[in-house]
Amino acid sequence: MNANTGRNPGAGDTGVKVVVEGRGGHGHATVPATLLAPLRFQLRKVLVPVDFSEPSRKAIRYAQVFAEQFGAKLTLLHVVEPLSYPPDFAVVPLLPPDAEGLRLRELTTHLEDLARSVGGRVQTEALVISGRPWQGVVDYAKESETDLIIVSTHGYTGFKHVLLGSVTEKIVRHAPCPVLVVRDEEHDFA
Repeated sequence: MNANTGRNPGAGDTGVKVVVEGRGGHGHATVPATLLAPLRFQLRKVLVPVDFSEPSRKAIRYAQVFAEQFGAKLTLLHVVEPLSYPPDFAVVPLLPPDAEGLRLRELTTHLEDLARSVGGRVQTEALVISGRPWQGVVDYAKESETDLIIVSTHGYTGFKHVLLGSVTEKIVRHAPCPVLVVRDEEHDFA
């Protein structure tokens, strides 16, 4: 029995151990190496922008693994663009008075269901806000002091990329923290 760690060496403990010896060469203590050096990389808050696509669900799976490993809080964020109409429309479609509020409530319910599916081992919150998607993600990451953003990309190229722009690209460029980009067509490590 190792007095310093309270564990039996070799009894399911596969971590690297360091033996601290005295001047006479006698072993004085055996401790896991991780206890001697502080963790240099810590995650407290992980943010995942969600557009409800399959690639964003893949990003959630990656984020869940990171959050479990580091004991981090996981935030699922959906940024919805406000309804707007070009000024040259002569006729504006009639919408119910609370169309925007109803839309936000439905999206919030859907995102909360997705957050519940993450499981109980990770503290997860769901948040729906209005704004430009990339700007909303960047602003929220700054305000909440997010440590890591895990975002998916659909992998559009060429004309589709030019027309749609790249929300992911703008997030990467403007984010206040590291960004892990999960591509739709890559193999999983999580």
